[in-house]
Amino acid sequence: MDKLDGKVAFITGAARGQGRSHAVALAREGADIIAIDTTAKVGSVPYPLATADDLAETVRLVEATGRRILARDADVRDSQALARAVEEGVTAFGRLDIVLANAGISTPAPTLEMSDDTWQDMIDINLTGVWKSLKASVPHIIAGGRGGAVIITSSLAAIYANENTAHYSAAKAGLVMLMKVMAKELAPHSIRVNTVHPTTVATDMILNDATYRLFRPDLENPTRADFEEAARTLNRLPVAALEPEDISNAVLHLVSDDAKYVTGATHVIDAGGSL
Repeated sequence: MDKLDGKVAFITGAARGQGRSHAVALAREGADIIAIDTTAKVGSVPYPLATADDLAETVRLVEATGRRILARDADVRDSQALARAVEEGVTAFGRLDIVLANAGISTPAPTLEMSDDTWQDMIDINLTGVWKSLKASVPHIIAGGRGGAVIITSSLAAIYANENTAHYSAAKAGLVMLMKVMAKELAPHSIRVNTVHPTTVATDMILNDATYRLFRPDLENPTRADFEEAARTLNRLPVAALEPEDISNAVLHLVSDDAKYVTGATHVIDAGGSL
């Protein structure tokens, strides 16, 4: 018997990166998946965002495990689109047990030089978008009366400060108190709420020129190798960046009965970066 047999998980930002990895990992353990991502453009983001083909690939990978998936284009800034996607998924699969609020962006910029849009897009997606995702989904877990688990993707940036990330760090730190308040509110329903805090993860959000320049401002056109050289100095363990699967392993533990009494926790996966 797999760890998540018969359960259903709602995952935001599921088209690629950590979200796709989480979807596949949970499906391998028996969960059916409600997956959302968006093809909407965000003007302040300096790298290509997910595409419909990316989300279709997540569908293919989940179905290859033998589990079911319902995938929809929905923006975490759009409460109505989120509600429609979740309701459609719950109707199709009959229940909801797990929520992974994972969607997010990265737009590094100096604090006093970033545009109003850069700040606002970050807060709208990485903080408010998480709240909207939880508001649309968690009531379905409550209605099921079986308990459940919520995981919010925060970041090492909520714990350890780096230049040019004030908006990102503020959003990710805000998620910690959102998590703690909801852990108290949802405990009577046997719903556990935790955050995960990865260090740098090798996804499209990180592997792009803007991030390379953030890590290597001393170079005019830094490469991935240049980025990795700098990234290794942030981690105590000898690694430049984690793989999405490394975070999925932690998420799987937290949503399973292996962590049935873990709630209100900040789960750090940082290769020693916060030491």
